[in-house]
Amino acid sequence: MGVTKSSLFTEAQNDLALAAKALAHPARIAIIEFLLKCESCINGDLVNELGLSQATISQHLRELKDIGIIQGTIEGTRVNYCINAGRWSEIKEKFEKIFKQFKAPSSKNCC
Repeated sequence: MGVTKSSLFTEAQNDLALAAKALAHPARIAIIEFLLKCESCINGDLVNELGLSQATISQHLRELKDIGIIQGTIEGTRVNYCINAGRWSEIKEKFEKIFKQFKAPSSKNCC
C-alpha cells in the first residue's frame, strides 16, 4: 500500500482499499462493464470496444487480475477473461457494509 502503514489497519480495510484502488481508473470500470455485459471476452474485443492500445488494455487487465476481480483462461494464443464471481461478491459485500453504516444526519448542518 505504498507509504501507508498497512499494519495499522484490519485485513478487511486493507483489502477494500486495494480493491478500491483497482477500481479507481475509468478504463478499468469500462473493462468491468464490458465483461459484465458480455460475461466473457477475448482481449482483442476490449481493444476494439475501448479504443485503447493492446499494451494499455493488458496493463489494466493485469491490475484487475492481480486483485482477483477478473480471471482468465488461455485458449491457444488468446486469453478469455471474465468476472471472478466469488471475489466480486466479497468486494460488493465489503462496500455494502460501509455504505449501510451511513445514517443521514437528523439536522441539515452536520458539520
